[in-house]
Amino acid sequence: MLNINPNEIVETIQMIRDEHLDIRTITMGISLLDCADRDAKVACDKIYDKITRYAENLVSTGESISRRYGIPIINKRISVTPIAMVAGASDASDYVAFAKTLDRAAQETGVNFIGGFSALVHKGFSKGDEILLRSIPEALCSTSRVCSSVGVATTKAGINMDAVKQMGEIIVKTAQMSKDDNSMGCAKLVVFANPVEDNPFMAGAFHGVGEGDCVINVGVSGPGVVKCALEQIKGKDFSVLAETIKKTAFKITRMGQLVAQEASKELGVPFGIVDLSLAPTPEVGDSVAYILEEMGLEKCGTHGTTAALALLNDAVKKGGVMASGSVGGLSGAFIPVSEDAGMIAAAECGALHLDKLEAMTCVCSVGLDMIAIPGDTPASTISAIIADEMAIGVINQKTTAVRIIPAMGKTVGDHIEFGGLLGSAPVMPVHPYSSEAFIARGGRIPAPIHSLRN
Repeated sequence: MLNINPNEIVETIQMIRDEHLDIRTITMGISLLDCADRDAKVACDKIYDKITRYAENLVSTGESISRRYGIPIINKRISVTPIAMVAGASDASDYVAFAKTLDRAAQETGVNFIGGFSALVHKGFSKGDEILLRSIPEALCSTSRVCSSVGVATTKAGINMDAVKQMGEIIVKTAQMSKDDNSMGCAKLVVFANPVEDNPFMAGAFHGVGEGDCVINVGVSGPGVVKCALEQIKGKDFSVLAETIKKTAFKITRMGQLVAQEASKELGVPFGIVDLSLAPTPEVGDSVAYILEEMGLEKCGTHGTTAALALLNDAVKKGGVMASGSVGGLSGAFIPVSEDAGMIAAAECGALHLDKLEAMTCVCSVGLDMIAIPGDTPASTISAIIADEMAIGVINQKTTAVRIIPAMGKTVGDHIEFGGLLGSAPVMPVHPYSSEAFIARGGRIPAPIHSLRN
């Protein structure tokens, strides 16, 4: 158990009160492998029963810990085994019923989101994978709490370009089906390279097959805390700056470890990992972009932004590892445009473009996240954006992702509103030149030579 001294308690109270520190999520991962059944209805009944049984006290436990320690716990969530693996044993011809079962279980338990309407197709498609991908648009547009992710690339396998092509088409169809809700369906859909099995953050969370039957993972966030720490060292050199971020990340991770251990004990579920990701919100001061600007950049997106983000991401990971032996998930800095007030401002004034965001993903935790583009963007262009991001992940042996929203009926300069933690996003331009012939090739981009490590 952690030994927390009085000074740490005082510091934590200040970070919560003045600097937007919070536990972003307690996520319960649940294996559904034992719910597979030839009869789809029986399988759905098993899934509902297991989720509601395991997670019946998740929300109340989170609220109890929050009251006891005075620590805001913003979200309580569930991740499950990729549904393509479970539903693939059934006789169902589409998996919308499985998505609705997840949604019903999420509502019953009171969680904000449930992730795992997912498939891993980095090297090919099983029957269940094909059915799940076809079901994604209707599944996301007919449910309110279900999140979906599809892994289309890994460093060991390369990039499944057939899946990349299909995902561009699925994203467009999902946007069209949810156009009356600001294309909200796409905000719940992520395309991954090298996805991790213990990610507590949505929309990409799923419970990996290498995990146990049930586990508690906690995601901590504190961009405002890091920014405030940097305000105290204006003009200092980069060694001091990196050390300050590292020490701040250490303190944040300690709080996450405490909450994770308490939740694990009260729920009688093994503790998995603490994900120390600086996940911003639309709140002023709770921004990764503002951290980068505090380092000396006039505006996020200008020259030097990638170097600043690399320093931030590395220092956060080093501080987290010092504080906990169970740091996992994605852990680093997220750069979602719609969820970060500083990113929104930088995009609006023209300092931040899609190309610069892509460069930044080489050194951050995830990838192109919550980016709105014109609604008439061709599916092949979206697929090409995905392919570029997957290549960054595959070559650099890191997790990368794309969560992109074609804003139906909107064009560059317009805004799209999501509300809550998802915020709002300016519609950003994409290149006007076609990638159609490139994407139409299909097949698989082979794994890089450095994947051969055996």
